[in-house]
Amino acid sequence: MTADDHRIWRERLGAYVLGQLSDSERTATEAHLEGCAECRAEADALSPLAAMLERADPDQLSPGPAPPADLGDRIARRIAAERGASRRRRRLRFGFGLGAAAAAATAAILLAVSLTGSTPSQPAPETVAFNGLPKGVSVDASLQSRAWGSNVSLHVSGFRPGTLCTVWLRRSDGTKVPAGSFRYVYAGESDEAQLSSGLDPPDVKAIGLKAGSRTFVAPVGSQSLGPATS
Repeated sequence: MTADDHRIWRERLGAYVLGQLSDSERTATEAHLEGCAECRAEADALSPLAAMLERADPDQLSPGPAPPADLGDRIARRIAAERGASRRRRRLRFGFGLGAAAAAATAAILLAVSLTGSTPSQPAPETVAFNGLPKGVSVDASLQSRAWGSNVSLHVSGFRPGTLCTVWLRRSDGTKVPAGSFRYVYAGESDEAQLSSGLDPPDVKAIGLKAGSRTFVAPVGSQSLGPATS
């Protein structure tokens, strides 16, 4: 007899001692008990308990505890809060373009704020236009100076869900400096990404976005050449 077969017989013992088995099931169970000392011992141990159940008075039992009246509202609010947190996490994906020096600069700013109680004023972000995009695709970007270098904010829409988007900044000598990456999630919606780079805004001549197999480049500042796509 396999372990599963034996488990099935043991599961019947409770109903057997309570007299809840059909005639055929009871006959089969009694035949099994004759040859199985383990199950027979368990049935003997359960029999006194079954007799005691007949003495129980349901009217003397305390009613089961009722759930709080506002339980349904609390569950609904919790679900709504989790959905809102999920949307916020999707908008606040950060890139990893910071090096050791940038991380040290960030720590210094935080220390200065904690000591002085004030936050240094930040210059207004510079808007960067991506033109010549495919139909249905939209990319808006802005560049803002930070103590560690640059903060790059992007709003994109129209890509295929799951598309990996990699962002980089280009120097005047053509060197590309990584600013981070994110994955476009929802079709038909605008996805926001906040990325960072150790390159200062005056040194940035263009912002590049590689979405899947295509690359889009937008000039920054006084650059006159239109953005290239590939």
